[in-house]
Amino acid sequence: MYAVIKTGGKQYRVAAGDKIRVEQIPADIGAEITIDQVLAVGAGDQLSVGAPLVSGATVSATVVSHGRGEKIRIFKMRRRKHYRKTQGHRQNYTELFIGRIASALGETRADVEAATGASATTAEPAEAPAVSA
Repeated sequence: MYAVIKTGGKQYRVAAGDKIRVEQIPADIGAEITIDQVLAVGAGDQLSVGAPLVSGATVSATVVSHGRGEKIRIFKMRRRKHYRKTQGHRQNYTELFIGRIASALGETRADVEAATGASATTAEPAEAPAVSA
């Protein structure tokens, strides 16, 4: 099951278990937020498209981290006019883990432990092969 959500003036296609970076949301790390601006929900061959929003559909997400994106260089120049201007910009973002999508078509959930990276099973490094000379 997937959903198309709207946040920060942009649209994102999400599924349960996805991590996405959206425009900065004023929420603490670990907080659960509910996004009710769902534009479409799809499950298999079924599709529910809202006009403009799907009624009763919600997406629950957990805030994983906040950060700043890569620096974008802005360079303006007018040829033969001795005009040059250099500027930079870094956009703030919030990383979300999509935990649950609920609508009239059904509900899907994802494991929240996968978002934090703390899983129940830890992988141990493989032993190095013995070298005989």
